[in-house]
Amino acid sequence: MTATIVGWAHTPFGKLDTETVESLVVRVTQDALAHAGIEARDVDEIVLGHFNAGFSPQDFTASLVLQASDDLRFKRALRVENACATGSAAVHQAITSIEAKRSKVVLVVGVEQMTRTPGPEIGKNLLKASYLPEDGETPAGFAGVFGQIAGRYFQRHGDQSDALATIAAKNHKNGVDNPYAQMRKDLGFEFCRQESEKNPFVAGPLKRTDCSLVSDGAAAIVLTDVETGLGMERAVAFRSTAHAQDFLPMSKRDIIAFEGCAVAWKQALERAGIALSDLSFVETHDCFTIAELIEYEAMGLTAPGQGARAALEGWTQRDGRLPVNPSGGLKAKGHPIGATGVSMHALSAMQLCEEAGGIQVKNPKLGGIFNMGGAAVANYVSVLERIK
Repeated sequence: MTATIVGWAHTPFGKLDTETVESLVVRVTQDALAHAGIEARDVDEIVLGHFNAGFSPQDFTASLVLQASDDLRFKRALRVENACATGSAAVHQAITSIEAKRSKVVLVVGVEQMTRTPGPEIGKNLLKASYLPEDGETPAGFAGVFGQIAGRYFQRHGDQSDALATIAAKNHKNGVDNPYAQMRKDLGFEFCRQESEKNPFVAGPLKRTDCSLVSDGAAAIVLTDVETGLGMERAVAFRSTAHAQDFLPMSKRDIIAFEGCAVAWKQALERAGIALSDLSFVETHDCFTIAELIEYEAMGLTAPGQGARAALEGWTQRDGRLPVNPSGGLKAKGHPIGATGVSMHALSAMQLCEEAGGIQVKNPKLGGIFNMGGAAVANYVSVLERIK
């Protein structure tokens, strides 16, 4: 254990018309420092996760965090980006600084504002997280990429529409009690399963309820070394981390295997000295329901091709053997790209400190996080454990 989360902050996710990237960053920075009980002057380094890709006209954003306090002036600050895993990339960069003993206190902020961008541009911006020579003309943008993945999975393992609807319904039901979630409505299995005017097919076998939401929002966490963390009010330690980057072209991989995800999970569990069954919950990257289904297999919850069992037999419900996305996941919570990975870490820390309110799981000991960039290209896993 080399780093601990000692405080956090989280805005609601959604269409935030009165906010800007700057106001969101300032808000969560001030709130996270206050929650941790740490003064701005005591921060050694700032890491901002911000994907952008055309969503914000302001493309040099690391120093926006300094707007939260004059005492942050002249602190080391950088922006990191790794597609939809940008938030976790920022978290892992902060841990690297603490491991290297360059920092004792690092502020990590994740932010994105997407909803001010016209619909066609949103699709174009998101498609930049794919391999453009192969996928640049994909109909329906990034949803089309995952529609292709779902179609290939169905071809190999059969129609999984019931499982996908079960995953969507689970996550929407969980999101009802998450005050930060963009959609707090229990849609139910039947609505998610049936094509309708309100739930049309979007790409391949994926319907609207299979796709995460375009969103604005921000989250922040304060990281310290373990010694400092043990002197704070609360401390959630990183039992282990792993990052596995895969080829960008899908043509160079078995795209329905999510091999980079499997490698990252295997490394993280081995480094933590635990089995998957030791985890109390998992927050995983359900940008599309087919992603969560394949991630069940990649993390080792089921054998390849049997991910549907975990969904249909209730293993991943909040009261199941391994609750997955008790927050509602990206499906209900929304997916402001740069904020997502930081949000996952903040919400998991809340769970482990038993401060998660209506989304709280029972007696959590260890939490797992999987955040993915692109189509299983950037793969980040964290295993968290409360030590104070």
